[in-house]
Amino acid sequence: MLNKELLDILVCPQNHLPLKMADPQVVDKLNAAIEAGTLHNAQDLPVEHKLDAGLIREDGRVLYPIVDGIPILLVEEAIPLESFEEEVGQ
Repeated sequence: MLNKELLDILVCPQNHLPLKMADPQVVDKLNAAIEAGTLHNAQDLPVEHKLDAGLIREDGRVLYPIVDGIPILLVEEAIPLESFEEEVGQ
């Protein structure tokens, strides 16, 4: 979805760790949680819009959503992945 040159320079705005594209299965699982109303962002607000894709921080702890092809690299919009650790390879 994002070109390689852009992906190579994107980092987490919180700790500057590299970001990588999330596997489609992870995005599907998150979208199911969004539909169920159980997914919350870093501000503990419900995530209301389905994700097109996502960028996972190198440590696998958070995902930054991609909506309408635009990466949302705001710390408060990050989605904690504690309950999805097995899906992201942690």
